[in-house]
Amino acid sequence: MEALLVETTIEHGFVEEDMLRIEQGATDYQVFQRGANDEAIVAVSGACMIEASDVVEAQIIQGESLLHDWSACGQAEGARWQASVLLKTGGPYTLRFRLRHQPEQIAEVKELLVGDLWVLAGQSNMEGVGDLIDVEQPHPLVHSYTMAESWEVAQEPLHWLCCSIDPVHHPEGVPPTSEAHAEWHRTRSKGAGLGLPFAKAMVEATGVPVGLVPCAHGGTSMTQWSPELAHLGGGSLYGSMLRRVKAVGGKVKGLLWYQGESDANPNDVPLFAERFARIVESVRADFGDPNLPFYTVQIGRFVVAMPPEGELAWNQAQDIQRRLAEEIPHTAVVASVDLELDDLIHIGTQGLKRLGRRLANIALRELFGRSDIQKGPRLIGAFLDNPEGTRIRVRFTDVNGKLTAPGRVAGFSIRTAQHHPYRIIYKMEVDKAAPTDVLLHLTEPCPQNAYLWYGFGIDPYCNLNDEADMAVPVFGPVSIQR
Repeated sequence: MEALLVETTIEHGFVEEDMLRIEQGATDYQVFQRGANDEAIVAVSGACMIEASDVVEAQIIQGESLLHDWSACGQAEGARWQASVLLKTGGPYTLRFRLRHQPEQIAEVKELLVGDLWVLAGQSNMEGVGDLIDVEQPHPLVHSYTMAESWEVAQEPLHWLCCSIDPVHHPEGVPPTSEAHAEWHRTRSKGAGLGLPFAKAMVEATGVPVGLVPCAHGGTSMTQWSPELAHLGGGSLYGSMLRRVKAVGGKVKGLLWYQGESDANPNDVPLFAERFARIVESVRADFGDPNLPFYTVQIGRFVVAMPPEGELAWNQAQDIQRRLAEEIPHTAVVASVDLELDDLIHIGTQGLKRLGRRLANIALRELFGRSDIQKGPRLIGAFLDNPEGTRIRVRFTDVNGKLTAPGRVAGFSIRTAQHHPYRIIYKMEVDKAAPTDVLLHLTEPCPQNAYLWYGFGIDPYCNLNDEADMAVPVFGPVSIQR
């Protein structure tokens, strides 16, 4: 009998301690998407060495405490076994499996969490190009499904395109050599993003673990993200994202999207709204959730020489993002125009931390019933506020507390229909009597053909936030009501 066991062990590639092995369903540090009942079913399967059928038993440990002792959870037949365990939101869990008649053989998977999965998608500001200095620190209840297809405690940088198995993430579809791979890991100085700050803010506010699924790729357009390319699998951005979502169980809590810089140009901006809506619609259909939360970041500043038509297209893209968040259900947008950059276009590390918390505020309000948190300032309209026409009231809603600005308020301008400025604003201030409004004081009556902007151009100085650090988004042109 011993000789037969040795022969079988060699044939199947086992060593003695591998007589019971987990092959599918769970891996160390994995995060499982909880259901509506705050539970997740963890279904695992693997290989075993038995001559007849047997009962599979499981033991559940949470942290250092025994949560559930050995009890039946599955069946083994021949060389295969399968089992399922119900886990409540939380963790970390250790699951141990054994066969009832071979209790000395134990298969174990550890550091499992049950919580919410969030996809990170878009281009470089989502991928993260912040300096790797004073980055967000890891949290034991925030894990990441790395681009190398393994789970780990999330840490900056989250996106390692060089590790991806999908050719879309490699120049000309060719993965880097092992030497180049090692050099990048050794010398990388940029890569901080908003995903980890978002996840930590969510965990600290709710106690619900978070799993991140990084999928972003710098410099990419909505055409490159087109759902029409899904059939290419890992050869397309959308196909790669879809494959990775399926790999983590097929269900997620929501998607964070930071993209648009590549489409904010005269050629692409006319199709911006249509393309964005198509991506949202396809993601919801392919993820199996028609109401999937889809939260975005409005593109910010760009410090570069650009012709006027290019700057206008940039502002048009920003305003489309603002308006679509009000038109498409279960979407929202946060502003980034007030944040410092680490180069000509990329939000700096500290700004990305703030952006992550802004997105968390949206998720907390929309998904966790935090009615004490507002979405952040949204424009109601601009109105002439005195008979002389020399004062404009800019009214906002969804403000947390009151509007604030370091120093004097900046960012507003009044322009013609052809975007030429009227240099007539001598003072901008938050109205002390109604601190969710801004007053613009003019040197002369407001012209009839005037329009209001906030954040005109590609590199404006804007500094208007609320008390929860939710920033006023770029907008314009807006008619001034009389």
